[in-house]
Amino acid sequence: MKILAIDDQKLVLIPLESRLQELGYEVQIETNALKGVEAYDTFQPDLVIVDMNMPTVSGMEIVQHIRRDKAEQTPIMILSGNTDDDMITKGFDLGVNDYMKKPLSLNEVCARVKRLIGVPKNTATAHTETVMIQQRCVGVVIPCYNEAERLLSTEFIEFIDRNSGYHLCFVNDGSKDNTLEVLQNLQKGRENYITVYDCKKNGGKAEAVRLGMLHMAARTDLDYIGFLDADLSTDLADFDDLVSTIENSDFKIVSGSRISRMGANITKESARKVISMTINLIIRTILSMNFKDTQCGAKIFHKDVIPISFDKKFITKWLFDVEIFMRMRLHFGLERAKSMMCEKPLKRWIHADGSKLSMKDSIKIIGQLGQIAWSYRGKKKSASNADLEMV
Repeated sequence: MKILAIDDQKLVLIPLESRLQELGYEVQIETNALKGVEAYDTFQPDLVIVDMNMPTVSGMEIVQHIRRDKAEQTPIMILSGNTDDDMITKGFDLGVNDYMKKPLSLNEVCARVKRLIGVPKNTATAHTETVMIQQRCVGVVIPCYNEAERLLSTEFIEFIDRNSGYHLCFVNDGSKDNTLEVLQNLQKGRENYITVYDCKKNGGKAEAVRLGMLHMAARTDLDYIGFLDADLSTDLADFDDLVSTIENSDFKIVSGSRISRMGANITKESARKVISMTINLIIRTILSMNFKDTQCGAKIFHKDVIPISFDKKFITKWLFDVEIFMRMRLHFGLERAKSMMCEKPLKRWIHADGSKLSMKDSIKIIGQLGQIAWSYRGKKKSASNADLEMV
C-alpha cells in the first residue's frame, strides 16, 4: 500500500514518513506542491495526505486536481492547521475523506490511515509513544562555549524525539575543549532535526546567537526562531510555552521572564539577584519599557523581525538582548514596539553551576549599558531627523 504525503514543512513529514513505514506502508513525501502533483501521477498512491496551506499550490488545488481533473476517488486526508469552517466544508464538498487539525498525535494519524485503506500484509508493530505533529515549525539556536562536560545531550534528544516541528541549531563558539565533537555526535542520525554551526574563533555569546539566528532564518520551513541557553536553566517545556504564546497571538517577540511567582521554581544566588535588580532598573530607564527581565536567555521571534534584530553586529558582549529591544523601538517607534513584544513568566529557571558570567562581569555591565544608551541615542536622533525630512 502506497501513501503520498505533501507538506511544505519537512519537519512535519519526516516523523510521519518514519511511523507509516514502520507499519509497512510504502511512503513518498514531497515538500513542493507542484512536485507532489507530479508524484501523484507517477507514484499512483492508495492514499494522499496533504497540508492545506502551502505556497504556489494549495492543498485544496491538489484535491481539485485529483477529484475534478483526474476524476479519481483515491482517498484523501487533509492534515492542516487551518481550522476555518468554510475551508473544511469546501474540502468535504470536493470529496475529502478525512480532515485532521494540527496539532495532533502520530498515533491518531496512523489509526485514521488504517481505517481508510487498511493495514499492509507485512505490517509491524510501530512505536506507540506519543509524538505530536505541530501546526508550526520552530528553530532553536543554542550557543555553546566549552560545554563538553555539561551539555545535557539526553534532554535535547528526548525533546526532539517527542516533539516534531523543532530544529535545534547548536553554535560552537570557538570552544577550546571537545564541544564540537560532542555536538557532532549529538547530531549523528538526527541531521533533519539538529544543525551544528561551527565558529572557528570565539566571538562571544552575542555573535554566536546572531550568526545562528541568521543561519536558521535562511530556512524556508520555519515559522518562528528563538534562542536558548545550553545549560537549560530554562527548560525546553517552558520554551515550548513561549512558542505557544507567540503562535496564538500577534506578538513578534516573546521573551521569557525569571520573575518569582507562586508555583514557579525560580532560583538565583542572592548576590546575583541584587545586582540583577539594579541593572534591570537602569535597563527599563534606557528602553522606556517596563520589561522586568530583558536578560533571560530564552526568547522566540517571528521570522519577519529577525533581520531588524540581528542583521548588524551588537556593540556589547552580554547585553545584546537590550540592543534587540532598542532596535525594535528605533524601527517601529516606542508604542508600536511595546505592542509587538511580550514578557512571559517562566515556570522554572535555575542558576546552573559553571555559568560564564562572574560577579566582576556583572559590574562591567553598568558600563556597557552606558555604551548602549549613547550609541543608540545617536541612531534615534538620526531616525527622527529622517522622519522630519520625509514630512
